[in-house]
Amino acid sequence: YKGRSYSLGRRVPPLLTDLYQFTMAYAYWRAGRHNEPAVFELFFRDNPFGGGFSLFAGLSDCLLFLLNFRFTSEDVEYLRSVLPVDTDPDFFTYLKGLDCSAVSISAVAEGTVVFARVPLMEVSGPLAVVQLLETSLLCLVNYSSLVCTNAARFRLAAGPERRLLEMGLRRAQGPDGGLTASRYTHIGGFDLTSNALAGHLFGIPVAGTMAHSYVTSFSSLEEVWPQILAPCGGGDPIDFMCLVKGWLGHVCQLLGAKPQGVREGELAAFLSYAIAYPRNFLPVIDSYSVGCSGLLCFCAVALALCELKYQPLGVRLDSGDLCRQSVEVRHAFRECSKRFSVPAFESFIIVGTNSVCRSLYLCQDNEIDVVGVGTHLVTCTSQPSLGCVYKLVEVCGRPRMKLSEDPEKSTLPGRKAIYRLLDTEGQALFLILPTAAL
Repeated sequence: YKGRSYSLGRRVPPLLTDLYQFTMAYAYWRAGRHNEPAVFELFFRDNPFGGGFSLFAGLSDCLLFLLNFRFTSEDVEYLRSVLPVDTDPDFFTYLKGLDCSAVSISAVAEGTVVFARVPLMEVSGPLAVVQLLETSLLCLVNYSSLVCTNAARFRLAAGPERRLLEMGLRRAQGPDGGLTASRYTHIGGFDLTSNALAGHLFGIPVAGTMAHSYVTSFSSLEEVWPQILAPCGGGDPIDFMCLVKGWLGHVCQLLGAKPQGVREGELAAFLSYAIAYPRNFLPVIDSYSVGCSGLLCFCAVALALCELKYQPLGVRLDSGDLCRQSVEVRHAFRECSKRFSVPAFESFIIVGTNSVCRSLYLCQDNEIDVVGVGTHLVTCTSQPSLGCVYKLVEVCGRPRMKLSEDPEKSTLPGRKAIYRLLDTEGQALFLILPTAAL
């Protein structure tokens, strides 16, 4: 928790906000209104992705932000340089003493299913201070809730049995966007992440093996070194390459494949990786051709590992018709298990990445055990923003309301109490009452 607090304090300092928050805070201070008790509500106007719900996320980061809310001398000097020259110098002294000790937050629990126009957070405290919090709190909640909701939609599409792997760091909106995505997709239902830093900071299980570049870096079996591997239970190392070559012939015969179609570089890559990680062998098998090379190489290496009492993990598919390929790969595994009496082949997992998520939405038949999703998950392709807003509803105990020429942007005045009721069919209903009515 302390590590996360320190990390967030560096990433989201009080200066990470819009300049007009400071101009308003100064005007409140200049008018002597800065300590008036005020209440803001944070909510969104429409459910995202054309769906019927959202998940609320980012609350813990908001609390850490409030805990660390202090302006440094450097912050204040910068503000002095950008605010109008006639700003009263005493205002900067006021900023140096600010913290959030007088601020209170009421919120639904993180990860809760929420709906449009229902307050997610109520922020109360001195008017100038809670005004200064607006942009930062929206920044912490908007994307977190959106990507968490997106993850929940993938979880619903994938079903409860498949494991989901978040692998969007390289496509995320910057380093902090990548960390936020890894953390909140985990809350939204993903089991694993490829993001090592997220695993370190947040305790999320991490996963990953090899990329296509590792496979294509090999061109010949002469590049494999060492070529020996000791059995799992101990004993003298054996010529692992020779063992694999023998199994490759049997696999080609079983699956009706031509040995000359096997890419020597792909076989070399699998051999080298298996020798390095005999207990974690899970290669990507579509660098060239799944049926003509990748699958054959995997089965040969996996059979050799099993002969030495190791337990390979499975394969990853990353291009083409992943669902169809997964069915063919599973069939090959079962044939190997039956023909060679190697039960381990029945438990191998098939990881599908790339466009597999679309097939899952269509409920296409497949044998994929783990779904890896990157771009469409972390960028929230179909909707880039949740659109949370932060609106003033009360000052000095008196309700405040925004009226607008656009009725959609009008607000309900006053503090509110929210009740979630269920109808006879178990559907959620809401009753929002002014607290004065209770």
